[in-house]
Amino acid sequence: MKSLTVGDLEDCLLNKVDLRSQQISQAMEEVQKVVHHLTTNISNQDIRFQAVPYSDMYNENIKVLAPSQFLITVPIKGLAGYREAREQRWRYYTLQGTRLPCPLRDPEGLQQWLEVEQFMKSLWQWHETDVTIDGDIVPAKVLLVFRKLVENAIRTCHLSGKVSMLGNRSAVWVAVETAAYQVELELVPAVEIPTTWSKKARWPRCLQRWPSQETVECIKSFGFNLLACSNYHWQLSFLRAEQVLLEQLDEDGGCRRKCFQAMRQLKEDVWCPGNRPVITSHHLQTVLFWTCEKYPHFKDWQVFSKAFLRLVRKLHKCVSQHFLKHYFVRNSNLFQCTNPIELDTVAQKLATFLKNPQIGPP
Repeated sequence: MKSLTVGDLEDCLLNKVDLRSQQISQAMEEVQKVVHHLTTNISNQDIRFQAVPYSDMYNENIKVLAPSQFLITVPIKGLAGYREAREQRWRYYTLQGTRLPCPLRDPEGLQQWLEVEQFMKSLWQWHETDVTIDGDIVPAKVLLVFRKLVENAIRTCHLSGKVSMLGNRSAVWVAVETAAYQVELELVPAVEIPTTWSKKARWPRCLQRWPSQETVECIKSFGFNLLACSNYHWQLSFLRAEQVLLEQLDEDGGCRRKCFQAMRQLKEDVWCPGNRPVITSHHLQTVLFWTCEKYPHFKDWQVFSKAFLRLVRKLHKCVSQHFLKHYFVRNSNLFQCTNPIELDTVAQKLATFLKNPQIGPP
């Protein structure tokens, strides 16, 4: 069989995209049922956590990072009326409750502290010492409570044959056996901050021509989330905002979405396959947003082959340099904690593809 040139890639890859979509939809249906069952039980155990609803349409609490790797945000209840911290202060505590001679490091990039007093309304349970130290809601303590709730829920819901905890990780991971394949889920407690835009996200930039001002205002109205996925600092997340950008990609009739889907398919099949890939769909999505901003006009997204190769070149540059700026928080590098050797391996595969843009038969 002949190899396929970039001119033939569109049909070949988009056929694979359709198959991928069907497989993920089937897995998603099973995962949603499990997650809803588990989180309903968790919410009954502890009022501070909210059940993740089951949805026949798009579920904003589930993000597919790879076909076998999903991010599940579990909403936190009982914290309302968020406001930015009024003043900075030093922290001298440890997770074990001892005092440090020097203060903890300040949050960087996508990180921030979170104090109970930053909310105008809060359940009394959020003032308890199982989740707080010196007035801070501490992610590691929240995760410790949450992990025990997940373990209890798996037993109580009689899901031990279908769901298993994945150990030796600071975050809460479970494996779910679906009919087709195993899916690993990271379950992350999330504080939802609606209608307020983070001061750390200085976006849009001056003279930015993509997206439109109307879209920008819509995106900012969705606010942001704070995720419990580290020890002391909460992580900013803009999943809703990113989803709005994805939904409105091709309002002018361009081929941005097709290019993204084709790049994602090649990433999963050739450049970076596997259950826990070093490059996720979120990384590719960020590359897409930066490229859309640099090339905002319809004429730049009319011809699939040209637009697709431009996108792959941008990905290669970011992976080679081990540097990919977060789209909303510019001083955050999404590759900062990524294995550099794995990135170099992907960069080499991308370079090979760009020298001779074709794919062989499966």
